[in-house]
Amino acid sequence: MAKKPYYITTAIAYASGKPHIGNTYEIVLADSIARYKRFIGYDVRFQTGTDEHGQKIETKAFESLSTPQEFVDEKAGEIKRIWDLMNTSYDKFIRTTDADHTVQIQKIFKKLYDKGDIYKSEYEGLYCTPCESFWTKAQLVDGCCPDCGRPVSPAKEEAYFFKMSKYADRLIKYIEDNPEFIQPESRKNEMINTFLKPGLQDLCVSRTSFKWGIPVDFDPKHVVYVWIDALSNYITGLGYDVDGNSDPMFSKYWPCDLHLIGKDILRFHTIYWPIMLMALDLPLPKQVFGHPWLIQSDGKMSKSRGNVIYADDMVDYFGVDAVRYFLLHEMPFENDGVVSWELMIERFNSDLANVLGNLVNRTISMSNKYFGGVVENKNVNEEVDEDLKKVVVDTRLKVNKFMDDLRVADAITEIWNLFKRCNKYIDETLPWALAKDESKADRLRTVLYNLVEGISIGATLLEPFLPDTSKRILEQLGTERRSVTDLGEFGLYPSGNKVTDSPEILFQRIDENKMLEELAKRFPPKEEEPEEPKKSKKDDEKTEPATVDSLVKQEITIDDFDKMQLQIGEVLSCEAVPKSKKLICSQVKVTGRTLQIVSGIKNFYSPEDMVGKKVVVITNLKPAKLAGILSEGMLLCAEDEEGNLALLTAEKDMPAGSMIS
Repeated sequence: MAKKPYYITTAIAYASGKPHIGNTYEIVLADSIARYKRFIGYDVRFQTGTDEHGQKIETKAFESLSTPQEFVDEKAGEIKRIWDLMNTSYDKFIRTTDADHTVQIQKIFKKLYDKGDIYKSEYEGLYCTPCESFWTKAQLVDGCCPDCGRPVSPAKEEAYFFKMSKYADRLIKYIEDNPEFIQPESRKNEMINTFLKPGLQDLCVSRTSFKWGIPVDFDPKHVVYVWIDALSNYITGLGYDVDGNSDPMFSKYWPCDLHLIGKDILRFHTIYWPIMLMALDLPLPKQVFGHPWLIQSDGKMSKSRGNVIYADDMVDYFGVDAVRYFLLHEMPFENDGVVSWELMIERFNSDLANVLGNLVNRTISMSNKYFGGVVENKNVNEEVDEDLKKVVVDTRLKVNKFMDDLRVADAITEIWNLFKRCNKYIDETLPWALAKDESKADRLRTVLYNLVEGISIGATLLEPFLPDTSKRILEQLGTERRSVTDLGEFGLYPSGNKVTDSPEILFQRIDENKMLEELAKRFPPKEEEPEEPKKSKKDDEKTEPATVDSLVKQEITIDDFDKMQLQIGEVLSCEAVPKSKKLICSQVKVTGRTLQIVSGIKNFYSPEDMVGKKVVVITNLKPAKLAGILSEGMLLCAEDEEGNLALLTAEKDMPAGSMIS
């Protein structure tokens, strides 16, 4: 029976520079989904690539004394090198300078023009060069581009425009009729209420102020503007032909099953792109997922801020699979994730070296020590075995459910729960104690068999996420990757099989202090901005409100409120911040993760008082450092006229992670 096709794409990377670790997250995330889909039986087509036209690239090429083509050749090569370094299994790397893509873009533009959906006019507005976007004055934020925050400049030129409003009602209906189209669902309302219902402006789709682009063949002084050129890669990469002579691959894989993109370009993929497809009489993608950002502890990564981390630098210190693990495990489904060298070292030592690496090494070592590496199932079972087997077998179902929902971090957590359960099984069965009693030899053989079988299943499930590590584990166990159907049955590891007699260390523990010293030399920290002058007590008294009623803030809308993510959090641990009279640092559990939160409430709550409390937390607050400690959220408190504080809690006992709306 033919496999069901599955087409997944990433956004194409802009070929203006080297991709940082946040950019790299997207390709690794897409790769894990593509590998998993292949594993469960799909015929996967995985496409990525580079966006190579525009004014910004033309300018950068001029500054670097190269032609635009030479410039993008170099940058596209660097992007592809990083994607390959991260062991990603894409099937197609498309470039928007490819000859076949160029031909189809010209045909698409002409078809839309002939239909009357594109017309010539003149544009006058405020232009952001980095984003290659025009804005009205009302759309600016503090006088700057609402997307990137950079300055804009007045621009006026002849241009072709696309009639967006013609298809707006049809698109609204499609979004409402297909609730899975925009994910996470929270972003759907933003697209409808902020952009579609207020009325779409016609979209500028050509430029004359620069030359580096695909020429409009019937009006050569114009080049096709970024969105028709870049977005159409998803169909031109499948061999789409406007004249009806498309490659069979197009009919096989289109419509796309998943466009995986950053949340900042969701509008272009869920409004502009679907409308273009409607105008071309083509089916719309089944799903667009706008993933969150991976940010530095001091905010969004930016070269101008000097806080950029690159994937190849991390690989130098930790290896490819360790970086893949960090990227996939640390990113929540909806909220931004935080990256730092310190956190990477912590995850490497705790999760990779301790939980996984130590489990595999000591299981193989015990098999060699007690039975010469031969693993046999003597079926001398005890009650504790049944719980281990249930956890191992059930993991496949849990992973599959999370992967269906694109909750990759949660899927990895379930696999690690399997490995943790195997470690616990060792503590429960005490193989070294069994080895002292010759009459318990068959029980010991059974225990080691159960461990090898559990690890084999876990290693198979691990392959989409950490492919090299999965392979190395299975090779050491003397077995091969299981089929997806075999994962539902415990006991298929061949009894009498032999593990390697020289187990390798999968992840060697890192000396944190030594590595941080080395990193500090190689990547000197950015100079801290000077602290604000300290206020005297007298100054505080002047600014303190006389009554609670005077704290009146600007009126907001429900959309402003909806930007905050409020959840119930459970305080797992808490400690005082050294040398601070007011601050305490809490580890607060919410859904699928633990946030570190620094709060100025030490005068009202001791660290001991905090443990176990169910508190109200803002969980999507931009991380910041307080007294040198990273804080990833905020605990909400009420304050009376005299400055006394009380933590906000739920009236009833609600589970950690419960949403507040």
